[in-house]
Amino acid sequence: MKTRSPREAAVVRTHGLVPSAVKQCCAAVYGSDAVQMLLGESLHPGGMELTERLGDLLNLTPRTRVLDVAAGRGTSAIFLAERFGCEVVGIDYGRDNVEAARRAAQVKGVDANVTFHSADAEQLPFSDCSFDALICECAFCTFPDKAAAAREFSRVLRPGGVAGLSDLTRNGALPPELEGLISWIACVADAKSPSDYAILLSGAALTVNAMERHDDALAEFVNQIRTRLLAAEIMASLQKLLLPGVDFNVAESTIRFALAAIEEGKLGYVIITASKPPSIAI
Repeated sequence: MKTRSPREAAVVRTHGLVPSAVKQCCAAVYGSDAVQMLLGESLHPGGMELTERLGDLLNLTPRTRVLDVAAGRGTSAIFLAERFGCEVVGIDYGRDNVEAARRAAQVKGVDANVTFHSADAEQLPFSDCSFDALICECAFCTFPDKAAAAREFSRVLRPGGVAGLSDLTRNGALPPELEGLISWIACVADAKSPSDYAILLSGAALTVNAMERHDDALAEFVNQIRTRLLAAEIMASLQKLLLPGVDFNVAESTIRFALAAIEEGKLGYVIITASKPPSIAI
C-alpha cells in the first residue's frame, strides 16, 4: 500500500476523504456532459478572456512550449495554440477528458502542436526544465498536495520559465453547506487565500511576479451556472433532458451559498504569475 504524505493524511483527517478518490471523482464529474452543459466549455470563471489574460502575462509566443495542467477537454490549450501560436502539452487526471481533448485538437486542426496526456499534477511525467511556461486554471485549489504540485511546476520549468495560475480563493470559514465532497468538486473546500497561494509557489522556489483579483468573474460565472441550472431543470421536468445523478435542490443550494460567500468576500478569484529564477536547482 502506498504511504500517504503528511499533507494527504491531513486531508483524510480533516475531510474524511481519500486524496486519490477526490482526484478520481473530480475528473469524472468535470468530464461529464452534465457538468459541461452547466459550466460551459471553458469550465472556469472568466472563460477565454482570462485565459488570454494569462497568455499575455506569460508573454507567450510561437517559440514558447507550454504545459497546461488539468487541461480538461483541451479548450484552453487549443485556444492558446491558436491565439499565440505556441506549442501546448496538456495533462489531465481523467482519461476520458484526455481522449476528448485529443479529438477536439484534431477537429481544430492543431493536433500537430497541441498534445494531451493522462497524468497527475503532483507527479508530472516530464523531465526537468521541459517547459518555458505553465498554466493551471481553476484546478490548483483541488489538488490534495498543493506543495507537491508546486514543486513539480517548478521542476519542469526551465530556468527563467513562468507559471500562471487562475484560481478560486477562500478567506475564512464557509457554511457547512459548502463543505464535504461536493465542496471539493465545486473547488471551494481547500481553496486558499491569495497570500497562501503565493507562499506555496515561493516554497517551490518560484518568485511571484503579479497578482490580479477577478472576483467579478467568479460571481458572473456562478450566476451563469444558476441560469443554466434553471433551464436544465425545466427541460428535465418536461422529459426533454436526462441528467442522471443531478440533484437540482443540492445544486441550487450550493449556488445560493456560494453567491452569498462571494458577496461577503469569503470566496473570490485570482490570477497569479510566478517565475523560476534564471539558475536554480530543484
